[in-house]
Amino acid sequence: MELYLDTANVDEIKEIASYGLLDGVTTNPSLIAKSGRNFKEVIKEICAIVPGPVSAEVIAIKHEDMLKEADELVKIAPNVVIKVPLIPEGLKTVVKLTEKGIPTNVTLCFSAPQALLAAKAGATYISPFIGRVDDTSWDGMELISEIREIYDNYGYETKILAASIRGPMHLKESALRGADCATMPISAYQQLFKHPLTDIGLEKFLEDAKKLKW
Repeated sequence: MELYLDTANVDEIKEIASYGLLDGVTTNPSLIAKSGRNFKEVIKEICAIVPGPVSAEVIAIKHEDMLKEADELVKIAPNVVIKVPLIPEGLKTVVKLTEKGIPTNVTLCFSAPQALLAAKAGATYISPFIGRVDDTSWDGMELISEIREIYDNYGYETKILAASIRGPMHLKESALRGADCATMPISAYQQLFKHPLTDIGLEKFLEDAKKLKW
């Protein structure tokens, strides 16, 4: 399973990348706006840190404008993935970008029929928002299962990128249900390392280590 960070904070990306456990990064205009930096400069810097896919989202909502923005974004680095919203104009754009061999990430997916449309359009990635689905009292994990079954039924190669991951349980369930990738904030990523028994065990090891003779 590929693990991505959902952030535009370069320091966070460098930290997780230093572990050798970071496969890619997803960003969006909101995250980059919070940094107060130039959009393209941030994407370029992230792409230089992470050799894997870096999702850069278009701001436009009209097909022709999306294509123009995509043309600019792919010039930044070879590992840029064009992120588009799951709306008719967005999927129309995905069809054209796919014809050009440009990878895409379709975002704001909240239902299996939406995911089916994205796959038919040729999306490289589909991003179902697990946490936000849960927030509406629906089952985000069931959504992953439904998309996985539909894609397997028809041989779609679109990768399921579980998004809006809130913690280890979301990641575990996404992995069990067949998501190809997951993206999360650094707070959720750091939780993956933690378990109280690990802390207890390490404390015991350190106590015993003091008694060792080298």
